[in-house]
Amino acid sequence: MTRPHDDTPSPESLDALNADGTPDPEFWELRLYVAGRSARSVAALTNLQRICEEHLRGKYRLEVVDLLVHPQLASGDQIVAIPTLVRKLPQPIRKVIGDLSSEERTLVGLQLRPARS
Repeated sequence: MTRPHDDTPSPESLDALNADGTPDPEFWELRLYVAGRSARSVAALTNLQRICEEHLRGKYRLEVVDLLVHPQLASGDQIVAIPTLVRKLPQPIRKVIGDLSSEERTLVGLQLRPARS
């Protein structure tokens, strides 16, 4: 799903709230920045969907932003390379750059798994 970026809560973002209006710490809001249907963009989306379904099933929302269509959106999350994955929720914001082919690196980058010593 690609939509123009603003900070107004979307109906989907309301899913990330508990009944009392506080953020649900179990809900993940992710945004993947890509450039069209390049091989790296397609690989990043495919890898991310697999990781999310395996580790976050039913607890995430994924937004895909195509910077060839909406280049102005790159500045909002300070995107300097693509593909880039941004974890908006839970806070703090985290970023992972690349095609997400290394599941271990992606999980550590998103703080879904601690780094190995």
